[in-house]
Amino acid sequence: MSKVAIVYWSGTGNTEAMANAVEEGVKGAGSEATKLAASEFDSSKMAEFDAVAFGCPAMGAEVLEESEFDPMFTALESALTGKKIALFGSYGWGDGQWMRDWEDRCRTAGALLACESVMCNDAPDDEGIENCKKLGAALA
Repeated sequence: MSKVAIVYWSGTGNTEAMANAVEEGVKGAGSEATKLAASEFDSSKMAEFDAVAFGCPAMGAEVLEESEFDPMFTALESALTGKKIALFGSYGWGDGQWMRDWEDRCRTAGALLACESVMCNDAPDDEGIENCKKLGAALA
């Protein structure tokens, strides 16, 4: 059984709802899921997991949340080489540029993106929840 971390930051609850669906997908595929806030995760924990789902909403001018999530993610980028990961998050404006930039960062760091990233405009609808479950299953 693989171990999957679901590391996220949520300001309004939208990304947390997505993280809950990712967790459901991981468990539904028969793997172990551990949900962690961004403040609870760092590069020393990467080796504990076979795969990691990272979730963060778009903030400001379509960037990752800057006080907790981005510093955590920046500090562990060098540990992403060869790691199976997936990305998810919500947004309220723009066209998803923050996700494309984030995917590029991950590829540059050598991460293995397990599936297409999931973006939800505001709160996830039924399709968004289903896509998050599929993302979780892809990491399992």
